[in-house]
Formats: sequence, C-alpha cells, structure tokens
Amino acid sequence: MSTKPTTTDLEWTALDQRAVDTARVLAADAVQKVGNGHPGTAMSLAPAAYTLFQKVMRHDPADADWVGRDRFVLSAGHSSLTLYTQLYLAGFGLELDDLKAFRTWGSKTPGHPEYGHTVGVETTTGPLGQGVANAVGMAMAARYERGLFDPEAPQGESPFDHFVYVIAGDGCLQEGIAAEASSMAGHQKLGNLVLLWDDNHISIEGDTETAVSEDTVKRYEAYGWHVQRIAPKPDGDLDPHAIYNAVEEAKKVTDKPSFIAMRSIIAWPAPNAQNTEAAHGSALGDDEVAATKRVLGFDPEQSFEVADEVIAHTRGALERGADAKAQWEKSFQLWRDNNPERAAEFDRIAAGELPAGWEEKLPVFEPGKGVATRAASGKVLQALGAIIPELWGGSADLAGSNNTTIDKTSSFLPADNPLPEADPYGRTIHFGIREHSMAAEMNGIALHGNTRVYGGTFLVFSDYMRNAVRLSALMHLPVTYVWTHDSIGLGEDGPTHQPVEHLASLRAIPGLNVVRPADANETAIAWREILRRWTKVFGKGAPHGLALTRQGVPTYEPNEDAARGGYILFEASNGSPEVVLVATGSEVHVAVEARERLEADGVPTRVVSMLSVEWFEEQSREYRDSVLPPSVKARVAVEAGIGLTWHKYVGDAGRIVSLEHFGASADGKVLFQEYGFNAEHVADEAKKSIDKARESLADARR
Repeated sequence: MSTKPTTTDLEWTALDQRAVDTARVLAADAVQKVGNGHPGTAMSLAPAAYTLFQKVMRHDPADADWVGRDRFVLSAGHSSLTLYTQLYLAGFGLELDDLKAFRTWGSKTPGHPEYGHTVGVETTTGPLGQGVANAVGMAMAARYERGLFDPEAPQGESPFDHFVYVIAGDGCLQEGIAAEASSMAGHQKLGNLVLLWDDNHISIEGDTETAVSEDTVKRYEAYGWHVQRIAPKPDGDLDPHAIYNAVEEAKKVTDKPSFIAMRSIIAWPAPNAQNTEAAHGSALGDDEVAATKRVLGFDPEQSFEVADEVIAHTRGALERGADAKAQWEKSFQLWRDNNPERAAEFDRIAAGELPAGWEEKLPVFEPGKGVATRAASGKVLQALGAIIPELWGGSADLAGSNNTTIDKTSSFLPADNPLPEADPYGRTIHFGIREHSMAAEMNGIALHGNTRVYGGTFLVFSDYMRNAVRLSALMHLPVTYVWTHDSIGLGEDGPTHQPVEHLASLRAIPGLNVVRPADANETAIAWREILRRWTKVFGKGAPHGLALTRQGVPTYEPNEDAARGGYILFEASNGSPEVVLVATGSEVHVAVEARERLEADGVPTRVVSMLSVEWFEEQSREYRDSVLPPSVKARVAVEAGIGLTWHKYVGDAGRIVSLEHFGASADGKVLFQEYGFNAEHVADEAKKSIDKARESLADARR
C-alpha cells in the first residue's frame, strides 16, 4: 500500500486554490439560502472534485455524452453540491442562478443528483452505496464495449479505453451493496475503476466509531484492489498534489481496481462547524458562513461570490475538453477506417437499433406442449445471442435455474481466471450471490451505453434488489430483470422462496413494467416487445421485470396482441361473454380450464391473459374496453399472489382468486389445489360474480 506521494507534474496555481475555495463558499451559501442540505462534505471534498474535473478526467463540458469520456459517479449523493459546483465551474451548463436555486422547485440542482435532469450527472445517487455499484457496472460495460469493437488493441491504446471515477463516503462503504459490488470489481480485476474514499469519520450520529471499527483499507486489499492512503496537508485540508499523484499511480495499475483513501475533515475550514456531525446535514448558520469566508479571504457580506478571473480560469475546461475530444476523434476515425464492419456495428448499436432480421430468430413453440416459461426464456436468449452481440447478462448464481446463460462457452471473467470459458469480453456474467449489487451494476451498465443487459434471480429475491430496481425506474433505464420461480408453483422450497406479495409490490413502482407471460409463446413475444422498447434515449426507456415459472405450463397458439399487455386468449363461444376471467402467468391455464367448465354449463366465458398491466394501460381506451367490456360486470381475476392489483379491473361485482397469506412446503400442484387455484374454484367464483352482477343490475332498475 502506497502512502507517500511521488513526484508530480500537477500544475497548481493560486487561481486553482481560489477556485477550490470558491466551490466551498458556494456550497455553504447554497445550503444557507435554501435552509437545508449537506454543506460539510461538499466543502471538504472540493479539492478532490476539482482535481478530477479540472486536472484528471478526459471529458468535454460542451458534449457531456461524448462516448470517449471518462465517467464520474458521486456515490455520496447527499453531497450533490460537490458535483454541481464542478459542473458550474467547468461549464457543463449550470450557472450561478442554478446554484442559488438549489433544492427548489423546477431547479437544475435538486437535493440529490438526478440522471437526465442535470447535464453532466451520470447517474442518480442518494441511496448510499448505489453509486459504487453503478460505477462497477460502468467499468464492466466499458470492458465489454471494448470487446465488441476493439478487442485486439493494446491496453490503453483503444478509443474505447477510459476510466470510471467514483467518490464515496463512509456511509457508502458501510452499506452492504458497496461490499457486494467491491468484491465483484476485485474479482473482475477492473483496472479502469478508481474509487476515492472520503474518510472523514463523520456520519449523522457522530463519529463513525459509533458503528465502524474495521480497517477499510485492508478490506479493499482483501477484495483484490490496488490501495493507497494519502495524507492531508498539515492544516488538515485535502492535498491536491497527493490526490493527483495517487490517481496517476492508480491509472498505471491495469489489472486491479484502485482504492484511494483520503482522510478529510468535514466542513473544513469552518472554524466551529468543522469535524462535527451537524455540518453533515444542516446549514452552517449565517455567522459560521461569514466566519468561514473570512478564513478563506472572501467578503463575508457577499453571497455566491465568484471572481471573474476564477470562472475564466475554470471555464478553460471547455477548451481543454474540445482539444481532448478532437484528439480522441482522430484515433476514433483511424479505428473506423481500419475496422469498417465494426464501425458499422458501432453506429447501429449507438443509434439504439437492432440487427436486421433479429425477430425472425425468435423461437415459436408448439402448442399443446408443457413448457416452463423460464425454459422458454432461455431458448429465446440463446437464439437472440447469436444475432445481437450487444445483448449480454447472467444471474446471481442461479443461471441453471433462471436459464440466463446466453453462451456456455463465454464467461465475462478476467483473462487469468482459471475457468476454461473465461474471457475478458465474455457474454455470460456471473454476478455471484450479490442480488442487490447485480441490479445496481445493471443500472451502471445501461447508463454507460452501447450494450443491453439482463440479470436473473428468483422473484422472491427481488426484495434484495428493490432499491436498485426503483432507481432503474426513476432513471428510465432499459434493463431487464429475469425473475423466475414466480409463485407457490415452485413447490417444496416453501414459503421462504415462494413470492406472494412481490408482483403487486413491484407493480407499485412507477415506471417498472412487470411482465408475467402465460406460456412459452407469450414469453417469446414478451422478449420481442422488451427489446423493441429497449432504447438508450432518456425518457423513453423503461426497466422490465419478467416473472417466469419454474413448472411447465400448457403452450397456446401465439397471439400478436400479447405485446399489448392484455388480450383475449379465448373468446366466449357465442362471442358475447357473460363473464370475463382475467389471469396471468401459470394461472392462465387454470382460467382456461374454468372456462371449459362454465361453457359446458351454458355460461359464455372469455379468458383474458394479462401478462403486463403496464403495457395494457398504455393502450387506447377503445382497445381496453374491447378486451374488458364495461358492460360485462361479472369478472374474476386469478393470480397466485395478493390481489391488490386486480380490484380496479373486477369492479364491485367481481371476484379475485388470490393468495392473501404465505405458502407452504409441498408439491406445487398440491398447493394450487389446496389454495383454490383450480378450475372448479374459479368457475364457482365466476358464478358468484354473475349472481352479484345480476343483483346489482336488478337494484339499479328498481
């Protein structure tokens, strides 16, 4: 472990120091103006953030989406002013009025950084540790992207080589997700990842001694990271020279991610607030802000003071960025000239287009055969893998159960991994038993761009993933979760593994599309629709969760209307249903069998397969009414989970066949029978609904 800085070429002038101190007073002023926020970390981290944005990173503030840029992730998202002040100083589009509007309605500077809202923000952060995992995903995606387009280039000589920098705090590294992701990064030997740890010893409850006593640096050594600890200046401030030296040293280590521990003093150099927990999440107060300005040589009577020479100096990042981009474009053009086929592939992928003829590769399954939808999904992935090279993914150690192995001969692993299928640019990701970080890493992969990722586990373990899934929805990221073993139908593993509340709970996340196909052909159509919707354009993408069966289910004729979310699978024999049965997933065949009983009793019955409520709700009112006619009040919804989703669809006369309790350890068929997911019970509920609808109609006529 290195602790001493080496000789540096860093040029650090009085204007650089003034710019750092300007960022500090801007952070203090912004929080003071709005009356809430997190000033202390932004003040102490200013030298580190400035060094990265002005001295280290390859980026162009005039083109924040430049594909050749380095990425920056502020995992400590509560310290959003750490990022906002640098975006302002460097010229990414934020101006002083935006800092003055911090945390207010409609501003470009919300309380935590939001992807797609503020130019230069690479990911939405705030829930601690998520950014660490996002950065790991970005570093993974960078390697896979290089493998797609320029795998033969020597290390550091490809236009697709770049670094991912992340600043994380004590809170980030206490979260379990950061441990999962950091373990993954070390295992994958992601030499393009550099994490700077703000080791300020402060959390909301005070000194971190209240909760933490391990040696974090040794922990990262154990993960397989290259680690350095840098000393602060004698006065306690972060040392830009030491930071720069450590980063340059880290960039030389290409076979390990790098961890740089920076001992800082929160709210430095506020005379009274520094090194206190109050400085973490509260305004400093007018007197303390004024005192801090005096220490730094600013006018205590002025707010948001930025000298003309300071902003002129920092906006030099625009010229440097343009030069860096122009230089990169020369190497990129040379690559294009030497690799015309790969260049054409790059253009296709960058445009969000899929290869010609990809839909023709989708399998069509023979009606009548019993096939588990997880198995059908696996067949789809293997078929598409051969034609869509940017599609990759894997599982949280459940690939054999999730059927997520897109290529058995190609595993995304570092070159010196002992497994025979190891390939630094492999197709199949082994996320390990790290569901939470898997989801956040998938977000990072999607944010990086130029690849399409999926990841699998059991539906019940979506609980481990939920915070990251919520963030994928918040960011409109086109990631796909393959959640198998989607009901009590999984059987003997019992209630700990049987999802009951999960479908309804996941449907409650705004922007997440939950897709639960009834059979193999619906599964293929679902994948096709997900890929069609899979776009890199912010605001149009959406995450999808595929809920798939462990057990075999009957296969029906494919119906293109499945892509609309809900459709008529079987119509009433007379074309005019007296009752509508609405079901999803493995319960659809139960509804089909119940229809046969009802039709035999002279009750015209329609079966609607509702594989995605979200897709169905996107359709026109005319279409939705054609599937669920308002005139037909007798309705039964059938789903082996809690029934929260279905009340709006069945109405006052409707019935819901649901599961309002946990399951049990027994064969899945036994559980379906015992808990009423059988044709006889559904048919009985349909007759009760018909009776209720008739009573309601009679009452209305009285």
